[in-house]
Amino acid sequence: MKRMFQTLALAMASAAVLSAAPAPQAPDNTKVNKAEAPTAQDQHNSKADLEMARQVRKAIVGDKSLSTYAHNVKVISRNGQVTLKGPVRTAEEKAAVEAKAKEVAGAGKVVNQLEVAPSKTATK
Repeated sequence: MKRMFQTLALAMASAAVLSAAPAPQAPDNTKVNKAEAPTAQDQHNSKADLEMARQVRKAIVGDKSLSTYAHNVKVISRNGQVTLKGPVRTAEEKAAVEAKAKEVAGAGKVVNQLEVAPSKTATK
């Protein structure tokens, strides 16, 4: 019985020491996580930027030869510059989406960050 009380006392003392220790601090990696390129949250709400994004989106979705992937790319307009993000099916589709954005925004005003998605083929 005495041994049980000694073990219990030791466990309680250990718990008190552990709870008194300061919790480890998470590293501050805000600089690492800060995105350099615009994200959808960076879309400006100015009339000009909203209209630019709307027109680019309309041009992309209006082309029925493009895949659903291409129709769903992110279009971010900020200070007159359009950034395209997301997957497309082919390199040709990537070029077509960029060309449509350039028709609306103008040459030199489009940043193409589209990626060609790997095709999903069944392997057995």
